[in-house]
Amino acid sequence: MSQTGPNDLPLPSSAYVTGDVPVAAARRISIKNILVALLLSVLFFLIFCFVSLHGYIAWVLSNPTVAPLYSNPKLSINLEYENIAFPAADGSRIMQGWYIPAEDSVKTIVFSHGYGANREESWIPMYDLANFAHRLNFNVLMFDYGFAAQNSKEVATGGKKEAQQLLGAIQVAKQRGGQEIIVWGFSMGAGTALQAALKSPDIDGMILDSTFLLEPDTMYHNIRQHIGLPRHPSLEIIGMLLPVLNGTSLRQIPYAQVKSEDYPFPTLFIHGTKDEKAPYPIAEKLAANQTNPDSGVWIVDGAHHELIFREHPKEYLRKVSLFLGKIKLASQNTNVQTGSVSE
Repeated sequence: MSQTGPNDLPLPSSAYVTGDVPVAAARRISIKNILVALLLSVLFFLIFCFVSLHGYIAWVLSNPTVAPLYSNPKLSINLEYENIAFPAADGSRIMQGWYIPAEDSVKTIVFSHGYGANREESWIPMYDLANFAHRLNFNVLMFDYGFAAQNSKEVATGGKKEAQQLLGAIQVAKQRGGQEIIVWGFSMGAGTALQAALKSPDIDGMILDSTFLLEPDTMYHNIRQHIGLPRHPSLEIIGMLLPVLNGTSLRQIPYAQVKSEDYPFPTLFIHGTKDEKAPYPIAEKLAANQTNPDSGVWIVDGAHHELIFREHPKEYLRKVSLFLGKIKLASQNTNVQTGSVSE
């Protein structure tokens, strides 16, 4: 039987393919499949690029660029010092640093530098503050976190590993006779100090400049400074990638506990209203939780992240000096009450 078209006229044999499907229809199906495949390829490529971008962000967060040491306390501020090496509190690595002794002093300031910096942290400038602390008769301990190490460098973990490294420095200060130990932290070094203080009974006070606490809000705030990614699913993707790249999940950073903790010792929070990396309300909230009568907060109008000392040097040193004096008086009063000082 012959095959016919819609007007009962025979169709040429070339119009048919196997299964009696017209060639034109087969071509339409083929083109449709190609278009679907192309669209899926483009979609998967865009998803790959989107995830890769987040992977790059997570990698950069975990691997800050840190300049090498360029000087030392003797060359910069003419102070004698010792090169020291000590273990992190959990024994995970050996830390490198400097110890600047003060004559017959049992008071020690441990500096906790920020992300992307080493113990010198030139933009603060750290040497000037070390010299100031030494003039107040404090021993000074300066060290590099693992992500800033000159050798055997490791990833930054937002305070998880760094808190153990800071606790190791505090142990060294105590072993060298420190009876009054102050942690002076900057940016993520201040956030690390807050985490370390949850575990240490050996801290007598903290000075926290431009406190940066790694949590979803502050992480997204910093990402938005550079690229306009959506909050969701960006935070979820980076949150999944961070453990792969640096072994640390945001859930392992006790930011919720830190934000609600009332620390037993005096703490001075210093922050600028023009801080683009760590918005100043976080310092206000942390300070509001503190009930120690010698704790306080100094919010500096127009000051920038970690540049408060540079922008207001005299007022900065005056505030810090008054705060350290309160800790000294509190310590003396405690000794008097326990009978260790005769009147």
